[in-house]
Amino acid sequence: MSILSKLFGVRLGALMGKEFNQIRRDRRLAISLVIPPTLQLLLFGFALNATIDHLHLGIVDLDHTLQSRDLISNMTESGAFVLGGSYLSVNQLGEAISQGKIDAGLVIPVDFQRDLSRGRQSTVQILLNAMNANTAAIAQGYSEGVLQNWNLHAQIVRTSAPPMKPKGRIILHPAFLFNPGLVSTWFIVTGTFGVLLMLNGSLISSASMIKEREAGTIEQLLMTPASTTEIIVAKIAPLFLLLCWMILLATTLIRFVFGVPFRGNLLLVEAGAALCVLCGIGIGTVIATFTRSAQQAQLMSFFVNPPLSVLSGSLTPVEAMPHWLQPVTLINPLRHFGIITRAVLLKGSGLETLWPNFLVLIVFTVVMLSFSVWRFRKQLG
Repeated sequence: MSILSKLFGVRLGALMGKEFNQIRRDRRLAISLVIPPTLQLLLFGFALNATIDHLHLGIVDLDHTLQSRDLISNMTESGAFVLGGSYLSVNQLGEAISQGKIDAGLVIPVDFQRDLSRGRQSTVQILLNAMNANTAAIAQGYSEGVLQNWNLHAQIVRTSAPPMKPKGRIILHPAFLFNPGLVSTWFIVTGTFGVLLMLNGSLISSASMIKEREAGTIEQLLMTPASTTEIIVAKIAPLFLLLCWMILLATTLIRFVFGVPFRGNLLLVEAGAALCVLCGIGIGTVIATFTRSAQQAQLMSFFVNPPLSVLSGSLTPVEAMPHWLQPVTLINPLRHFGIITRAVLLKGSGLETLWPNFLVLIVFTVVMLSFSVWRFRKQLG
């Protein structure tokens, strides 16, 4: 008697053994459980990085003094900018930006050092390519930070401030909690973790179901002495157990490749991930019961999975969405799993804080699995 038969009974164990053997013989399905999730997590983590650095900076230095060269040195040594070339006029600088040779330009006026030495204001100009508004805003923040730091060390008033002579100076010292290095990859990978679990869970379950229907083996299952419940459990359990290996693989990549700290109880993340997988299997089963071919299933999943991903807050913060759209994300299980993952791993939060998010995940999973079981029973009937 096999191990599965001892654990789950003779009939259920035999059905589950059949499912495992079918998955093992299907090399494409077995490969899709390992290679695509790994590549997707790596690509999302490295490619969807909001940090922008090494922007090419063009220089128009009309002063050619010690302080102008010191400002240029500070701009290029910050890591945010690299020297993209020197130009003789603002027109040449603007033309270089329009041609895409450089990303930004710094114009230092005549008498820059003389004005500063006499206590006057001197205005420098930053030209930014705003075709990509996000890059332009980040470059502006970089340049303002460099100028503020340069002003602080040079003990002069910031160039963009109105002329005033305060007796004291307020210095802002920010403290970044939970992510001191402002590593944007931590936000990306902890968000896409749930997206990959649900996406692959739904795709694999629907593909497995449709392939068995096309092979005609679902009708053969009705001829066995197994009950409908045992057939449904035997279809879902092997996929769930195999997808749990994907959970372990993803958490390993998150920890050792991207360096995300594990400050809380990892079991909470694994429990939420298991609910996400079950949710994805339920969605995939529902899609398979409404379609007749793999092409129809892929087309239908296109109208289900992308909206769930976009409205999850995995890649962009929910706060950046329109106010009327933000309440819709509350019924998205991926949003709640993202909150759980980030809170546990980065903040060390526990169940006493995250129980509302777990409750939504459990409710959504039960509803989807119940609906998929009902649809599958109806199909078997």
